[in-house]
Amino acid sequence: MSNTVEAKLGKAALIASIAIGLIGLVFSTLAKGKPGFYGALLAQAVVVIFFAVHLLVSKYSKTMDPIAVMVFAMLSFFIKVVILGVVFLVVLANVGTETLNRTCFGIVAIAVIVAWLTGEVRAFFSIRMQMPLPKNSQE
Repeated sequence: MSNTVEAKLGKAALIASIAIGLIGLVFSTLAKGKPGFYGALLAQAVVVIFFAVHLLVSKYSKTMDPIAVMVFAMLSFFIKVVILGVVFLVVLANVGTETLNRTCFGIVAIAVIVAWLTGEVRAFFSIRMQMPLPKNSQE
């Protein structure tokens, strides 16, 4: 894996989210059995894929014009939300509560989201990137 900023952010976020996801998986399985397991597993997969796509978008849009980056980011966000909505509708329509526990899904999804963002933030602060400052117009 390369030493890009996205790789460092992704690695830290992935480690944190997998650790919390596994803990959620164990607790969900113990609390609700197979439906809890499947709910927690689906939650972890959805959250990790959702955030990994964001890192890929930021990696490939580095050299683009700032306006194009904004359009690209908004488009990718919209597409992710639509796909996420379709996944949820398909799951709700075709998978019963005896197969997938929705409470476990929600709790684990929130926990994995918090873990991913915490891992990203910790990695960001450890990278210590130098941000270019704008030129002072009074000089």
